[in-house]
Amino acid sequence: MPTFAANLTMLFNELQFLDRFGAAAKAGFTGVEFLFPYDFEPERIAAQLDKHQLQMVLHNLPAGNWAAGERGIACHPGRVQEFRDGVEQAIRYAKVLGTQRINCLVGILPQGVERAAAQQVLVQNLKFAAERLKEEGLPLLVEPINTFDIPGFFLSGTRQALELIDAVASDNLFLQYDIYHMQRMEGELAATIKANLHLIRHIQLADNPGRFEPGTGEINYRYLLALLDEIKYQGWVGCEYKPRNGTVDGLGWRGALAA
Repeated sequence: MPTFAANLTMLFNELQFLDRFGAAAKAGFTGVEFLFPYDFEPERIAAQLDKHQLQMVLHNLPAGNWAAGERGIACHPGRVQEFRDGVEQAIRYAKVLGTQRINCLVGILPQGVERAAAQQVLVQNLKFAAERLKEEGLPLLVEPINTFDIPGFFLSGTRQALELIDAVASDNLFLQYDIYHMQRMEGELAATIKANLHLIRHIQLADNPGRFEPGTGEINYRYLLALLDEIKYQGWVGCEYKPRNGTVDGLGWRGALAA
């Protein structure tokens, strides 16, 4: 069975953010991830990680004005300096938190911007970020996201992500593979994971429909999780789902799928 990380943006929402670390540890998680740490000073988060002996698996680069609907700015012409400043901010947090990998949400295609122009700025931004993070020993990831949940998201499929990685041509840019998002966009989950294992540095899960716990929908998680063991996937699997009836009550899937 793979090693699971609790996504504290999605799980344990019954609690305030800084209280979720202890709840995750009590529930048996040894690693955590979340979208962003930037609402808190890194030392406050690090204290929770240390107290509960948790590994900081992943967080994202700053992604613009999230409350206003932005989902990343890496493909936004005219905001290159803001993106670069965000890379430096992410590094500062990662050093304190011991973060193992950084993900880039590339963003929604801005109105009035041609795809070719967005692609050009995205490639240049990722070149910068991959090189800068490499200097700090941090891998950079990109994540395709389904366009049902986030209409207009610029990076929405595995093939597109692979072409983007080729265009950036960095040995420090990898794929974050979200099973839920890719089930909605393309299917072929097992074959895609096997074919691209060499580039996948992080996997996330949720079932479909609803983005609830594994075992609540159409995805055969018993098969997929066994497959990850079979092909010797060495990374974490982030539990980025919406608990249907409370986080703790919904954690039984871990034992059920392992049986």
